[in-house]
Amino acid sequence: MVVTIDDGSVTRVRADDADVFSRGFSCPKGIALGELHNDPDRLRTPMVREGDRLVPATWEAAYDRIRQGLGAVVRSHGAEALGIYLGNPNVHNAASTFYVPALVRALGTPNRFSASTVDQMPKQVASALVFGTELSVPVPDVDRTDLLVVIGANPLVSNGSLMTAPDMPGRLRALRKRGGRLVVIDPMRTRTAEAADTHLAIRPGTDAVLLACVARELMIGGADLGAASPYVDPDDIEVLIDALAPFDPASTAAVTGIPEADVTGLVADIRSASSAAVYGRMGTTTAGWWQGQGDPVAFGTVASWLLDVIAVVSGNLDRPGGSMWALSATGGPTWEGEQGRGRGVRIPGARCTRVRGLPSVLGEFPVVAMAEEIDTPDPESGACIRAMVVVGGNPLVSTPDSVRLTAAFQGLDFLVCVDAYLSETSSRADVVLPVPSPLSRSHLDVVFANLAISNAVRYSAPAIVDDEVPDEGTTLLRLAGVLAGIHGADPEPSVDQLDDLVAWEVARRLAATPASALAGMDPGDILESVGGRRGVERLLDISLRGGPYSLTLDEVIAAPHGIDLGPLRPRLPDVLRTPSGRIDLVPEVLIAEVDRLAVAVASHEVPAHDAPRDSSEPSLLLIGRRQLRTNNSWLRNVPLLAGGSVRCTLQIHPEDARARGLADGAPATVSVVGRSVTATVELCSDVMPGVVSLPHGWGGLPAIAWGPVARERPGVNCNVLTPTGPVDPLAGTAVLNGLPVEVSATPA
Repeated sequence: MVVTIDDGSVTRVRADDADVFSRGFSCPKGIALGELHNDPDRLRTPMVREGDRLVPATWEAAYDRIRQGLGAVVRSHGAEALGIYLGNPNVHNAASTFYVPALVRALGTPNRFSASTVDQMPKQVASALVFGTELSVPVPDVDRTDLLVVIGANPLVSNGSLMTAPDMPGRLRALRKRGGRLVVIDPMRTRTAEAADTHLAIRPGTDAVLLACVARELMIGGADLGAASPYVDPDDIEVLIDALAPFDPASTAAVTGIPEADVTGLVADIRSASSAAVYGRMGTTTAGWWQGQGDPVAFGTVASWLLDVIAVVSGNLDRPGGSMWALSATGGPTWEGEQGRGRGVRIPGARCTRVRGLPSVLGEFPVVAMAEEIDTPDPESGACIRAMVVVGGNPLVSTPDSVRLTAAFQGLDFLVCVDAYLSETSSRADVVLPVPSPLSRSHLDVVFANLAISNAVRYSAPAIVDDEVPDEGTTLLRLAGVLAGIHGADPEPSVDQLDDLVAWEVARRLAATPASALAGMDPGDILESVGGRRGVERLLDISLRGGPYSLTLDEVIAAPHGIDLGPLRPRLPDVLRTPSGRIDLVPEVLIAEVDRLAVAVASHEVPAHDAPRDSSEPSLLLIGRRQLRTNNSWLRNVPLLAGGSVRCTLQIHPEDARARGLADGAPATVSVVGRSVTATVELCSDVMPGVVSLPHGWGGLPAIAWGPVARERPGVNCNVLTPTGPVDPLAGTAVLNGLPVEVSATPA
């Protein structure tokens, strides 16, 4: 972005036409950074609770209150009475990426939750099982593919999500210009579906059935594995063929609602394309399959795995135009350590939640268990979570069963939030520690460069100095030091001491990476090589020097528009981090999931897609939707994004609205057993019959939350309706889409 500053104030923000990656593109959220920075409701000082109010306090007073509050909990109940929730802004922030692990270790508790089990964890688990790490996620080589298939995703609005891809409109125009095609599979005719050559409307939650059929059909007559062939055990293909045998096109059509001819046509398109990439996102990871009774059943991990299977058996893995791995300038899990071999992952995890016995996943517990771990003490010991630390998250809106979770948080002995605003969650805290605006901190993309559709790096210095709020790194390390003191460290470690420990660990990992230019060096010598740098800049410099391109931070700083590191390149076998050193195509836990899916297909009769709907049918299936001017539960107080038409509406097909006596613009009640919300009806033929859509991240504002702009249009919180019961058994992810609901006219 290009930021214009006049007399110390941000007056304009626009896209950088010369940027090597974004190429002058920005979504509205980027343009709104100036308003976010200037927002008078953004926190600039710590807040502490005095009775029923939050009042401004000094930083030292805030940390003293944390010592008292968390210290009392630890002294009375031990470290396992603490919990932490991490929101998704942490992975978009270099300081949080490096320093949050230090905070987690300082807490000394297994009770770690994050936004990952709200949305993308099934994809991370699936790719980790097959390729070795949680960031071993292949991404579509969008700029070179001839066929892009998008299922359950809307990249024209999200700009990729688990596929870092700015200017998707321009990239899709380029796809068409070179003669390529776009196919979208989604219950809604989304903005991406409108731009597609083909849109296939699918019943929510049945993505795994369709993908299983596609993989099966691609293997009929023999599969050409292409670049993956040397790294796949031939016996795995035989196991796969047997496991996918039940998923024929006819039964798949009956379940998914996609006509059989379209199913076989999709297979033919993938098989005949000179290159093809299949990409899935929220639909594949968070949708449940409702079979007419009970709760929806989650198959997010098996659906995510089948995306990788299709890439392998179609010969499109690790080839230009197919699904490939990015190579970040700062390295990352698929670069560090021994090339081509690693420890892999343990799924299910070794720990289980106390109440329901849900297994951990990639080091954290499912967020669906958070409320019960707080509000359900052990009947004998009384053990439960009694204090929480929330960093960059708003779980009371963004996670399932908001009503119960809100009540659970209100019953905590102590709550600390690190946040830019008083949100639905942080407004209930005992202490809130503010963070600087994005324009007042440095940035270099560390996490999402591992998921980018081409390789690039750029460093952004703070555009404007904010003397009121220290950078996140300082705040996170100071908080970690306070926690270390609570656990007995005397004296309490300083920010500089903890920063040195983090830097030493980064240097140690790179010294142990044979492919790194720093391989074999003493970590102390590595730290000396970056001179007097401290904080996140030191960590970035070390990571760049030891990364795959052997850059320095000075070299990156000297290129303000970024450094183009080239298109995605083949990375097999070096990218693998499995114990076998091969692609583990058929992990036992995933084959068991396929068996569970096959039983579900065989056990339930689903009406044909074109069967007439009975107006007396009680349930519609609720799904969410992406929006250009919102970002989960954030940015509702920014005027540039909050204006325009009302966006928190219940979109419903006119036929379903007519059957229920619903009028456009009128209120409707959306309910499940014991829960309901009221939303404004928006008649929309883009939603397939039998489906309604309500966007995520709205509603539930306490009186002091956000600010007047957000409070003018609070919207309604769809997570009031979302249950915590249905959960993906491997990824611990809740069902956010495909939930059966009753919709009726709201009485006057």
